[in-house]
Amino acid sequence: MERRSPTQNELSMIKYLISKSNVSFSDTELDGLEVEPMDDGGMGSLLLFLKENTNYKRVFGDEVAEYIYSDVDNVEVNITLNIDSHGNLFELDIWRVDSSPLVNLPNMDNI
Repeated sequence: MERRSPTQNELSMIKYLISKSNVSFSDTELDGLEVEPMDDGGMGSLLLFLKENTNYKRVFGDEVAEYIYSDVDNVEVNITLNIDSHGNLFELDIWRVDSSPLVNLPNMDNI
């Protein structure tokens, strides 16, 4: 899969989760954020890349924030923001409890 800029809803979810975590990233850092969709059956998980911080072998470090909601079809969705072992953004892990494809990622700008 190819890297791309995040959608507005993806970026708003990432920023919301950062605001609920004990990590911080400046708007300047997030302006350079790229995402790569993961092969997860359409649930919407993303690998996260800050342009300046990806020149090393990236491995999972820690889960820093979580958000749980019901998708528009009433299936529970669990979203976690993970950092790598260097403290940089690593992935937005999205899991629907029935493992079906994500219907709608909420826009967190209004929360």
